Amino acid sequence: MMRAMVLAAGKGERMRPLTLHTPKPLLPVADKPLLQWHIEALATAGVAELVINHAWLGEQIERYFGDGSRFGLRIRWSAEGEPLETGGGIRKALPLLGDAPFILINGDVWTRYDFAQLALPEGMLAHLVLIDNPVHNPNGDFLLTDGLVGNPAAGQVGLTYSGIAVLHPDLLAEHPEVAFALAPLLRAAAEQGRVSGEHFRGAWIDVGTPERLADADRVARG
Repeated sequence: MMRAMVLAAGKGERMRPLTLHTPKPLLPVADKPLLQWHIEALATAGVAELVINHAWLGEQIERYFGDGSRFGLRIRWSAEGEPLETGGGIRKALPLLGDAPFILINGDVWTRYDFAQLALPEGMLAHLVLIDNPVHNPNGDFLLTDGLVGNPAAGQVGLTYSGIAVLHPDLLAEHPEVAFALAPLLRAAAEQGRVSGEHFRGAWIDVGTPERLADADRVARG
């Protein structure tokens, strides 16, 4: 099974005051930390090695989850002295992820997606899990046509990137180790026809605000 990386370095500013003293990955959803849902789901899917980056109050996250052994996998930590954005955080962690494709998950989403089904088709640099557009992103991010991801033209409505993907290290390997966003690299690869995708219609919530945290808690308990 592939290795995986969870992005957990954000400050969670929209979640204040909840995140003033508690990092967002440790906020509870149905009586367990948000990040724990991903860790348990990845272990169930057969992932044996997991990389997690952190910055804001990251020592709390490391202390809580430790080496991952109690969850049935190995956690390796990628501490960022200063936030490197999505792309920069992944680029810094590449030495821990190896040369093979790996699963990537945004730490601030809650989902019941089955990670065991993820794969990267031959010749692709990325595979994206796309979802129906939530209220806060009505126009979507990408088009999906016959399993290939494309960039929408002006006025086109696409689907929303869920924060779940499989990436090939080559997507980022040549990029300088600085702070940078992942999205422009995905868009450039999509222009080359090297991004595949799927449309997931199951439970998914972007836990970006206290209201959406309450939504996730309610759905997880249901």
